[in-house]
Amino acid sequence: MRAGPSQEEIRRHNLGVLLRHVHLGGPTSRAELTTKMGLNRSTIMALTADLTAAGLVREELPRETGRAGRPSLVVRPESRRVYVLAFDIGVDRVVAARVGLGGVILDRREAVRDRGPFVLDDVVDRLASFTGAMLKKTRSDTVCVGVGVAFSGGVRSSDGVVRFSPNLGVEDVPLGERLESRLALGIPVAVGNDANVGALAEQARGVGVGCRDLIYLHGDVGIGGGIIAAGQLLGGRGGYGGEVGHMVVNAGGRPCGCGSRGCLEAEVGERALLEAAGRFGPQIGRDAVRAVVDAADRGDIVAQDALARVGDWLGLGVANLVNIFNPEIVIFGGMLREIYLGAAAQVRSRITTDVLYASRENLRLRTPILGDDTTLVGAAELAFAQVLADPLDALARVGP
Repeated sequence: MRAGPSQEEIRRHNLGVLLRHVHLGGPTSRAELTTKMGLNRSTIMALTADLTAAGLVREELPRETGRAGRPSLVVRPESRRVYVLAFDIGVDRVVAARVGLGGVILDRREAVRDRGPFVLDDVVDRLASFTGAMLKKTRSDTVCVGVGVAFSGGVRSSDGVVRFSPNLGVEDVPLGERLESRLALGIPVAVGNDANVGALAEQARGVGVGCRDLIYLHGDVGIGGGIIAAGQLLGGRGGYGGEVGHMVVNAGGRPCGCGSRGCLEAEVGERALLEAAGRFGPQIGRDAVRAVVDAADRGDIVAQDALARVGDWLGLGVANLVNIFNPEIVIFGGMLREIYLGAAAQVRSRITTDVLYASRENLRLRTPILGDDTTLVGAAELAFAQVLADPLDALARVGP
């Protein structure tokens, strides 16, 4: 029989819970933390003292109380001192950011990525260059507690190897290992699928806050999905769960980069829309997708028909997912934001027709609050995971 947790294990757990409250909720009074965590005031005081001594939070008087008596101190994250590095590698762009505890983007760099062959060393060198430029601007008393990467492809959760990415032409690329070696910060690099980390970001900081069952669909030439059920991300055995873009919705339909036909991303992705609108050519990417949506809004019949066709397939894919997972909310991010906004009628019509009433009666369809930064924010949260799980141990590992 396993013994119960020791007092030290309980303390470390509570330190992580308190830090997570402040990280996600922002400045929080001791009184609020007492209520949220169900602990007494003296315990909260001791926990905040430990986190303050570690340089993770600070306590200060509230600016305004509006109440008589001694005000409760407010606990704030040390956003300027404690930070992570977050990277987002997509088909068309590479983004790097320094993100402070509490989710504050302190510095950000972005570059367009050519759609030519994916060369790992070139991408890693670009991210290392961005990192060097950002670190030159940091104070000497700052500390990096993690590195997270969002990647448009299937990522093995155990070691950050990108197993496949049809739209980038990638197979079995040791991204995490190569980036960790190149940055030479002595910090492990966590790599996640962009849609999976996007789902975590929207649940933590976006339109899905408070939702325990949600689906985040991300469009970036292809389509990926992050599925959270009962509060947990469904990653699957190797970490490849959520590849909803390769769910077949039209047997024998358009060819997909994965080798199959009629996949959701083949029928709904960028190329499908642009070809249906007669616009596939030199202009590609999200601007080209927006141009089709804008043309449809102005009455262009060809653009309207293209959106209706793509929207119908998107609705069918969403209907299948809703019947299987019964989410509270479905979020359309990346390029899919524009497609959904232009084809919402078709998507909703499919859901009304093909989804069980009990599964759709409380369903919400939304676009991300975090906008184009959803996957970048998700990469940052991936990087913060260790310090939020065990703050003092994480700081000890990275040193002063």
